[in-house]
Amino acid sequence: MSKGLTPLPFAQLRLHDNLVRGVRTLGFPRPTPIQQEAIPPALEGRDVLACATTGSGKTAAFLLPILHSLSGKPRGTTRALVLTPTRELAQQIADHAKALAVHTPFSAAAIYGGVGMGPQEHAFRRGVDIIVATPGRLLDHFRFPYARLQGLETLVLDEADRMLDMGFIPDIKRILKHIPAKRQTLLFSATLPPQIVTLARELLRDPATISLERKVTPAVGITQAAYPVPAQLKSALLVELIKRGEIRSVIAFTRTKHRANRLADYLARNGVSAGRIHGTRSQAQRTAALSDFKAGKFPVLVATDIAARGIDVEALSHVINFDVPNSPEDYVHRVGRTGRVELTGDAFLFVSPEEEANVSRIERVLGTRLPRVTLPGFDYTMKPAEKLEIPLGQRLALMRAQRRHHDSRPLHRGAAQAQGRAPWRRPRPGMGGTERGPA
Repeated sequence: MSKGLTPLPFAQLRLHDNLVRGVRTLGFPRPTPIQQEAIPPALEGRDVLACATTGSGKTAAFLLPILHSLSGKPRGTTRALVLTPTRELAQQIADHAKALAVHTPFSAAAIYGGVGMGPQEHAFRRGVDIIVATPGRLLDHFRFPYARLQGLETLVLDEADRMLDMGFIPDIKRILKHIPAKRQTLLFSATLPPQIVTLARELLRDPATISLERKVTPAVGITQAAYPVPAQLKSALLVELIKRGEIRSVIAFTRTKHRANRLADYLARNGVSAGRIHGTRSQAQRTAALSDFKAGKFPVLVATDIAARGIDVEALSHVINFDVPNSPEDYVHRVGRTGRVELTGDAFLFVSPEEEANVSRIERVLGTRLPRVTLPGFDYTMKPAEKLEIPLGQRLALMRAQRRHHDSRPLHRGAAQAQGRAPWRRPRPGMGGTERGPA
């Protein structure tokens, strides 16, 4: 709890009885610090600026006041809009809203790209109570008259610093032109860089500010450790930890999409089932991978930073930074997937000699040195059977070779004519000369 803050039951926050029942149904015994500090001013209708770490329970900190404000009002009008940076986070927040509202008639819908707009249009037309959206897809809908949000009363910017990193601030400013200027605005961010402070000054009126000076550290309950290991043996170390039973469920974060694919393939070849989530996977593939991981169908989810915020897996035992992140803030967001809302979890950092400088930056921000751990019995001198990383030059050469092979294949008549090339023809029996092939 924050200094000087005495834990209170949810009932004493003056929430509607049906919402308190919903909280109890979800098994939350008492508010987290961010919930206890943010809910009262939000219930009063004040704007809120909250700096809260990933995994602190901040989603309920803005959803509960919104749901409370809907009580007694006519249905059929969208009264709350939550903007968030990723598809996974949008869906997660919408699902959380439905769970909190289980004893109420209120509804929520997620609006994001990669899927058809038809069902989303229907949500707009029927006036779903809460819309949770990514900026780009919301602007797509704003091109049509059915998406007018004239009855909007509350705007939430969640993970504002992540939206800044992803270049969404101009989109947010365009969205503001489509919604009422008179509204309540709640801004939640894991960090408060200068650009977010400036944005807050533009959007918020006399806000209640919460945890403004909070240090960038992982949530309480996360045990952290660093595993020094040669870069080429990271995959083998992960397999060994899993096969020894040291890890029950883990999200492994990689630096690139290519490395995520290679790691997932390596795990599969070594008898470890794994899903993968990154930017080039289709929305259906990403949704299926996350759903199967949550259901326990495989123990490992390999992900890039697209999943660093927005994946909420109950009782996730481990997070592994397979590659050391470039910034301390990214480290905090990644490890925040475990130890969520007062649960416990372990966060391991696989550190090659080349990555020690980045680890030092992380440790300076954390204010502590991460304990170094070696796995007994693991051969740190072995020669790996294969390289996880294919050098960029080699990958480009392979792609060029595949393209040349594709271009040299004979084309059927329709394709050849479409490309302005003479089609390949089989020579007639008894005719001399050469075949007529691709020009």
